[in-house]
Amino acid sequence: MDSKKIKVDNILIIHGPNLNLLGVREPEVYGGATLQDINRNLSELVENTEFKLDFFQSNAESALIERIQLTMNDGTSFIIINPAAYTHTSIAMRDAIAAVKLPFIEVHLSNIYSRESFRQHSYFSDLAIGVISGLGAKGYELALKYAMTY
Repeated sequence: MDSKKIKVDNILIIHGPNLNLLGVREPEVYGGATLQDINRNLSELVENTEFKLDFFQSNAESALIERIQLTMNDGTSFIIINPAAYTHTSIAMRDAIAAVKLPFIEVHLSNIYSRESFRQHSYFSDLAIGVISGLGAKGYELALKYAMTY
């Protein structure tokens, strides 16, 4: 990614497949926070600031690609993305995020590098300005705090 400073004020938070099941699905791996908890905590971090957040979650790869492509015209200036299982499989999502040329941080609730071998490769990491992996819901907050100073 280009390291030149840009004005970041509209931040898109993308949650990939099965993240709508947080708090229920494998809490020993992904923690007890729900997706609503994560979004609420992020919203609280930007209260009384100039930053606006847009949250998007889908289980459908095509919907995620279309939302990423919309950033070319909707004023989004930064993306925080948890591609979830698509991290390891979606060249199409990688192509979309590369095409929009926006800075982004890749977030994973679990440490993908300590899991099964098929989960240890990301199609996004080499394009990201940073990767946060294994810090649970706190990883989203750290990514947002960074984006707010980018």
